[in-house]
Amino acid sequence: MKIAVPVNDKFMESGVCQSFGRAPYFLIYDIKSKESDFLENSAAISRGGAGIKAAQLVADRKINALLAPRCGENAAEIIKAANIKLFKTIGDSISDNIAAFVDEKLPLLEDIHAGFHNHG
Repeated sequence: MKIAVPVNDKFMESGVCQSFGRAPYFLIYDIKSKESDFLENSAAISRGGAGIKAAQLVADRKINALLAPRCGENAAEIIKAANIKLFKTIGDSISDNIAAFVDEKLPLLEDIHAGFHNHG
């Protein structure tokens, strides 16, 4: 099972990014093999539609679950259409969130906001 997490930098101690669409990177983590890969978020510098582009980037990686503090409605629609489960992170520790996910202690992210359209 693969998960994705928006992160601030390309190392495990960097922290979960509070912005999904404008996160500099996504951690792609395989729960079984414990292998991690950092994917640069090319959508982060987009003038608009960053969440939609980021969601498509994640969906293209065949992810099973996305762990994020929040998500806009347009991005969430793409995530859900790709059959990716969306979970709400707790705090900003990447390893704590992975552990909570493995232990089935992360709640589903159900509070989807309207997005921050044109707010770069």
